[in-house]
Amino acid sequence: MVAAELAPDGLASQIASACRTAAGDDLRSITYFTRDDFEQLYLRSDLQQDADLGAFVKHETLGFGAADDYLGSELGDYKFTVRRFDNGFVTRVIRGDHGVFVTLDSLTINRSEEIATALEEILSAQVQS
Repeated sequence: MVAAELAPDGLASQIASACRTAAGDDLRSITYFTRDDFEQLYLRSDLQQDADLGAFVKHETLGFGAADDYLGSELGDYKFTVRRFDNGFVTRVIRGDHGVFVTLDSLTINRSEEIATALEEILSAQVQS
């Protein structure tokens, strides 16, 4: 199910602005999600507008469990996930009961850190409020 406006007031524009600043023209899409629902916040105009995000979102929500599973690990707390595909990348950040995944054409380590840090700050602020 896709909610009309799942992201709290102002959150969608904060997320979109941070991602556009960090990724520039390589940004493909931004999706905000909870355990039960999702909202696509941005989709670049040259991409398929009617793509079914359901399966993608279902997989990304598995990250809620992973974030909990990694608590107290020797590596430290979970920060973000990056996945590489034939035609691009996905970066996912989860904080509390909500997360964001961003798709991009290309990605460097520095850019992934920049995107993830910005999203972490935005989502963490929402968790605290």
